Amino acid sequence: MSDRKDIALRRAESLQKRHAAETRFRWYGRAAISFGMLCIVFLFTDIFSKGAGAFQQTYIDMEIHFDPEVLGLTPQSTPAEIEQASFGSFFKKALRQQYPDLTSRKEKRQLYGLVTSDMPLTLRNQVMAEPSLIGTTKSIRMIADDDIDVYYKYSYGRDNEDGTSVGRATELQQSIVAELAQQGRIGTRFNNTFFTAADSREPELAGIKGAIVGSMLTLMITLIISFPIAVATAIYLEEFAPKNKLTDFIEVNINNLAAVPSVIFGLLGLAIFINFFGLPRSVPLVGGLVLSLMTLPTIIISSRAAIKAVPPSIRDAALGMGASKVQTVLHHVLPLALPGMLTGTIIGMAQALGETAPLLMIGMVAFIVDVPASVGDSATVLPVQIFLWSDSPERGFVEKTSAAIMVLLTFLIFMNSFAVWLRKRLERRW
Repeated sequence: MSDRKDIALRRAESLQKRHAAETRFRWYGRAAISFGMLCIVFLFTDIFSKGAGAFQQTYIDMEIHFDPEVLGLTPQSTPAEIEQASFGSFFKKALRQQYPDLTSRKEKRQLYGLVTSDMPLTLRNQVMAEPSLIGTTKSIRMIADDDIDVYYKYSYGRDNEDGTSVGRATELQQSIVAELAQQGRIGTRFNNTFFTAADSREPELAGIKGAIVGSMLTLMITLIISFPIAVATAIYLEEFAPKNKLTDFIEVNINNLAAVPSVIFGLLGLAIFINFFGLPRSVPLVGGLVLSLMTLPTIIISSRAAIKAVPPSIRDAALGMGASKVQTVLHHVLPLALPGMLTGTIIGMAQALGETAPLLMIGMVAFIVDVPASVGDSATVLPVQIFLWSDSPERGFVEKTSAAIMVLLTFLIFMNSFAVWLRKRLERRW
């Protein structure tokens, strides 16, 4: 009797220990998930706090008199004459006229630094489009220099305990900003330039349009090349290829290629497409070819999984009705497997969109100030643009870097969400 009690007690103790171990395991899992979520929240909070300001741009309103004598122009001047006019000297003189008390060279240099250095070109373009401005006075909304932009958005009107301000605005510039604020001639607005301009060495003029267009052109080439090749490969391996050592060798290498570091594909593209075939560097065509090599294994593996998921009864029914092997695959298997193939393709495209290393190897790290118009034009992509800006010391580029990361994350989240929606929308349950 006592032996039975001892056995029952040992079983109860063992069961209690197992329950305690399961409880601890659940808490370990919850702790791991909580820690991961905390890291994600910290990361997103840091990115959003640094990048939110990039979507607002400081502007300064100033009255500019387009003096015909200073410009040497008349309303009847030809575009060639307007092109030759010295708008740089004219703009500096117009600023000095509004602040005649600033006489020293240092003070004038700080005055000119209130607005972006691109303003003379902007004024020339306005006069080119509307020659009747010559001889008139007009209020011009000017983009503030990045130092003034950072100071106005983060320091002006705020009490800093240590008495310092964000940015590199001088005391003279800060006093002018305070005067402009009292007159209602300085403020912030939505930063259209960030989405409508390409890269620039001036933070206030830099935008992501060129990088976005370059990314879209590169992804277009990647999709055009990788999708048909990957689908054809998956169909052949699953439906037509004999099961022998050669096909086993191919399958093993396809799986291994999916785990190869992306920089290796960049070296491969550099050696083959640029050095051997002589294609130009830093163009979406070469970038798309390199990313196609990297994306192929991902799409092939997902496509094969989608084909395997089609029940054998579909094939048997089609063959029993007299369809050939090719007709069975093209008319019955492929349409049913296509949703899974598309899902894998979208995930592969999202992976390619976020790649940087292979594109650095083929020269897409170049400073590009123009928006590419074709796959043969020099271009960069959004991840590389982020890499370039992150290496810049200016406070304005810190904002632009975080804001570009936010845009890239938005694209990636959308593409992955679309893949999930597409899978749920089109999947068949057997």
